[in-house]
Amino acid sequence: RTMTSTGKRKKRDTQIELSQRDGTWHGRFSAMASPCEVLIDARAPAIDEAAANRLVARVVQEAWRIERKFSRYRSDGIVHSINSSNGEPVKVDSETARLLAYAEQCWRLSEGRFDITSGVLRRVWHFDGSDNIPSDEAVAEIQPLIGWEKVNWDGRKIGLKAGMEVDLGGIGKEYAVDRAFDIVTEVTALPLLVNFGGDLRCSGARADGSPWRVGIETVEDPNAPRLIELYAGALATSGDARRFLLKNGVRYSHVLDPRNGRPVQGAPRSVTVAGDSCTEAGLIATLALLQGPGAEDFLKGNEVRYWVQS
Repeated sequence: RTMTSTGKRKKRDTQIELSQRDGTWHGRFSAMASPCEVLIDARAPAIDEAAANRLVARVVQEAWRIERKFSRYRSDGIVHSINSSNGEPVKVDSETARLLAYAEQCWRLSEGRFDITSGVLRRVWHFDGSDNIPSDEAVAEIQPLIGWEKVNWDGRKIGLKAGMEVDLGGIGKEYAVDRAFDIVTEVTALPLLVNFGGDLRCSGARADGSPWRVGIETVEDPNAPRLIELYAGALATSGDARRFLLKNGVRYSHVLDPRNGRPVQGAPRSVTVAGDSCTEAGLIATLALLQGPGAEDFLKGNEVRYWVQS
């Protein structure tokens, strides 16, 4: 069964597939360049297709709203307005202000390792699996455009130096999971799970008291996922399984240290963290990777449930 969005997205992205198996409704769609899904355990009480459609649609519309608003790839969102302001201050709405304030907090907590101005490094780093490593000179040319400390942010308006950009991709998908989760759980108490490209959150155990069984892609064999049992809360994963460079036997991760513009060395290939919210889990997973060889010590220090693949 398929629902079709009436928004101005490409046709291939507007399909919402809805199916049912063993009392669980399964909605699938695409957002933020990721496969997304909603699982609704409707065995007790049972709900019909129309009700399942309405619940899934709430998740989908929120995911697409956040993508429209915050994707750096779109020309009709707030991020584009900020990045194309030519140095002029841009007044932002309250939701954007909260995300920018959170990004600033992440920057401070990470001592500059997490920086939403570092997206400009994509101009020289292209993680396509090749051996094309940019020169030190090319990286050095970009560095003056990086650094949250250079941003003029007063809590309401943001001003960037010419050539600088912000990129909320490092927190956007996890934020979208939490927002969609909150919206759908406001209108139903049914056990459910929201999953956007492997970052996910569930409302509690399944109807029979059993956990949700979640597969995490393994770096050795993407077709043989590691299964994790989740009774409540969220999971988020950061890693370089699909985006990297390889030269002379050395693997260069797409996780870049904005302080020097180069890949973090000695980090695990993948870090998965469990947390109360997807935003929290995603931040800890990312900050762990940015610690390089100190990732596990960082995770242990934060006393979280985690899984590391080296």
